[in-house]
Amino acid sequence: VDAVAHPALAKQFIGVVPQTNTLDRSLSVWQNLYYHGRYFGMGARDSRRTADRLLEQFRLADRASAEVFQLSGGMAQRLMVARAIVHSPRILFLDEPTSGLDPQSRLALWDILRELHRGGQTIMLTTHYMEEADRLCDRVAIMDHGKVLALDSPRMLKRSIDADTVVRVSSEGDLHALAERLAQMPGATHADTGDAVVRVYLRGVTGALRRVGDATEAAGFRVNDLSVAEPTLESVFITLTGRDLRD
Repeated sequence: VDAVAHPALAKQFIGVVPQTNTLDRSLSVWQNLYYHGRYFGMGARDSRRTADRLLEQFRLADRASAEVFQLSGGMAQRLMVARAIVHSPRILFLDEPTSGLDPQSRLALWDILRELHRGGQTIMLTTHYMEEADRLCDRVAIMDHGKVLALDSPRMLKRSIDADTVVRVSSEGDLHALAERLAQMPGATHADTGDAVVRVYLRGVTGALRRVGDATEAAGFRVNDLSVAEPTLESVFITLTGRDLRD
């Protein structure tokens, strides 16, 4: 469907959940779903059944008659997702769906999105939470200044930085100089700094902490703390975009 030539028709195929709360405050929770269905041409009976089913699915049945301003942030977000799929769209667009939610609400929404995906719903979401992208998405696009820098599965993106292990070194002094020295140690692919630590990206796992600790002390720096982890999507993002702040 050409969305420019036929915007009304295109809207039949998509569901959208923006960052801001766009629920109708003059309607109850149930009515927000019912009238959304009617707006998209569903009959009264189908709209009622769909509203009832979605309230159960999204764990909001006990709030059916409540006013939307009485909902918590997590409940309101679940209701907006439910409203967006009332008319069974082919694609569901979510703009930072868990931004500002507490951990429990975020996990609850993740469960619902996984359930929708297992049921065949195509979902496209934007997020600044790398863990969210890693856990929910089959494919991830990393963008910077409007350009797609990488597009692949989370697993393949993490493999793309050519490292099996990331060691974080907490030390004192010129951390940039330390990063330059550690980047030259055997097995290191590169190193960077941030959050008052140096991250060293290494091939191989065996003895990673000892190797980095020894190299740090050999460079004349004191080791305050060491930790080791597998590469993450955050590592990929920083590697591709750098550490400069984004507007």
